[in-house]
Amino acid sequence: MKRTLLVILAGVAAGLLAHLGWYAAHRPVRGDTLEAQLVWMQQSLQLTPEQFARIKQLHEQSSPRLLALAAEVGRMRAEFAAFERERTTVGQIDFVEFARFVEQRRAVDRECAESTRRLILAATNVMDPQQRERYRAMLDPALHATAPNLLN
Repeated sequence: MKRTLLVILAGVAAGLLAHLGWYAAHRPVRGDTLEAQLVWMQQSLQLTPEQFARIKQLHEQSSPRLLALAAEVGRMRAEFAAFERERTTVGQIDFVEFARFVEQRRAVDRECAESTRRLILAATNVMDPQQRERYRAMLDPALHATAPNLLN
């Protein structure tokens, strides 16, 4: 009886270790850094070292512009919040100033979409057809939610 119980416990322990080991080896890369996202991309798309190096270079080249656009979007959100506060507290806003803000926001949105489109196009040019399709399938839902014609 003791031997049977020992075999069962050893089997459960081995199964638990195998289960935890598999999940540890296959868990997604965590982090919002560019490096973590690129490693995830390399693993998901099975990029060759040459492809990975080229895509990393493309992302590093576009990163300053994308960060500047992100900062501009943040500034515009704060400006919109100020318009909203003025509207709710004072009851009126400067429509000429608001129209200027809307035009700036549209310009920033267009630049964000164009910068993203250029980066995606450059990255897909590095990939083989199968990788390109998987990449687009991964990006498609997010891109269509924000900019329907970004991939076309």
